[in-house]
Amino acid sequence: MDPPSPDSARASGKSSESWDFGNLIGLILAVVLAMVVVKLSTPTVMKPRLWSPEELAKYNGSDPKLPVLLGIVGSVFDVSKGRKHYGPGGGYSHFSGRDASRAFVSGNFTADGLTDSLGGLSPLQVKSIMDWHNFFQNSTKYIYVGKIVGRFYNQSGLPTKEFVKATLLAARGERIMKERKKEEDRFPTCNSRWNPQQGGEVWCTTGYPRIVEVVSDGLYRGTSDSRCACFDEKAMNSRKGLLLYEGCPPLSQKCQSSPPQV
Repeated sequence: MDPPSPDSARASGKSSESWDFGNLIGLILAVVLAMVVVKLSTPTVMKPRLWSPEELAKYNGSDPKLPVLLGIVGSVFDVSKGRKHYGPGGGYSHFSGRDASRAFVSGNFTADGLTDSLGGLSPLQVKSIMDWHNFFQNSTKYIYVGKIVGRFYNQSGLPTKEFVKATLLAARGERIMKERKKEEDRFPTCNSRWNPQQGGEVWCTTGYPRIVEVVSDGLYRGTSDSRCACFDEKAMNSRKGLLLYEGCPPLSQKCQSSPPQV
């Protein structure tokens, strides 16, 4: 077989170079197209900024082209990834487009209840609201996008006296929770059961059932609550304010807490 002539070799080389160049152009176009598709499919992340209540109201999920935002204690979060919950018809839609901090603990979703006012709430309630705030703040699903100018932040984005007050109340609520936990570890909550035929019953595996008052405000005067706790004889004699269930013998480990429903 004769070796290829110089002209045919040069022609073959040009054809190979042309093929390589065409492949390179095709590869570049494919990469560019892929980048465009990714950019178009990736939601735009908002940069944190200051919001007015009027601006925030536009982001309540009614416009599908806009993200869904909610406010809590003056912070704004993008909850678009939970649109089915926070958008129109969703179970949490009443929180969107506004700061409805109070409703997180009050459960009042009327116009009066959907407010950022924390006035009159106990430290434990404010702590619960702050826990919700921290849930959104620490979430990998929802995104922090700024502050609302108003009750909790001023026009410079600095905390107001209301924010400081809420923070202090939440801290007090945290202390109360720790004291309650310590108390419950020392004096366990009674076992209990109830049915319409027999009524309510409480009992202690160790110790004796007593009604003890739980003060929600700790050392501060506040609303009171009570629980059934198990006390031994020594603790019963030294602890003031313990109440015995009506009709229950003092050293009975089981007491009727409510009558049957006839």
